[in-house]
Amino acid sequence: MGRANDNSTPCPAQHSKGTSFLPYNYLSALTILSKGIMDVRVGLLFLFVLGASWASDARQLEAVEVVISDASVVQINQGQGEGVVKKVARNDNVCTLCEEFANEAIDYLSQNKTQTEIVEMLHKSCSRVPSFKQQCITLVDYYVPLFFMEVSSIQPEDFCRKVNLCQKVALISSQIREDSCGICHRAIAEVLIKLKDPDTQLDIIELLLKGCDSMQNYVKKCKRIVFEYGPLILTNAEQFLETTDVCTILHACNGAKQASLADS
Repeated sequence: MGRANDNSTPCPAQHSKGTSFLPYNYLSALTILSKGIMDVRVGLLFLFVLGASWASDARQLEAVEVVISDASVVQINQGQGEGVVKKVARNDNVCTLCEEFANEAIDYLSQNKTQTEIVEMLHKSCSRVPSFKQQCITLVDYYVPLFFMEVSSIQPEDFCRKVNLCQKVALISSQIREDSCGICHRAIAEVLIKLKDPDTQLDIIELLLKGCDSMQNYVKKCKRIVFEYGPLILTNAEQFLETTDVCTILHACNGAKQASLADS
């Protein structure tokens, strides 16, 4: 499995930081790869997408759905700093399952027979893109060994810790959660005030009318619809915000908090 020439095989060292790889189909994937802008990890992603098309034919695997219902686990917005989180007791069941599955997956992928089957499966997948078949095979032969090398270096404990299944974080106090609920309610209240304001309603109608100008052949019809249904839409929006627990739907408040706030 040697390295191909520069025209057919991207070198991992040529990857520029910040480049995102979104393989919606084989053609876009191969086009991006041929430009030499992906590193080993992106190459592995390509292999994963390529193999997915044949996954159902290769092996029948049971789908295992793990539902985490531990109330102590809170998903934290990326925008919040590390200073607002702390370590909490790990969920031994979920962590143990993760480590066991990861260990089994690593053992399975480390077997020579498995590696051969994966290579054959990916080569068959390359046949689905005849125009790029040879280039696809070259990419498979180049990145598959790197993939198995990466897999062999993975430690189950480290992997599960990186995906936050063995080292969970929670907010220092529930105050931040309560603040998000309060902020949501204040925002909804402000929107309702604006919707009741005739000046705001007029501004919204004018904004919609300006949007109609981009409808080309349908400008007049668009503006007629805005004049006819605009006020009704604003009224319905107001009623919706008054009768719907928007903050609960957005998960800014839980159901119990929403009920207590409504009672108060």
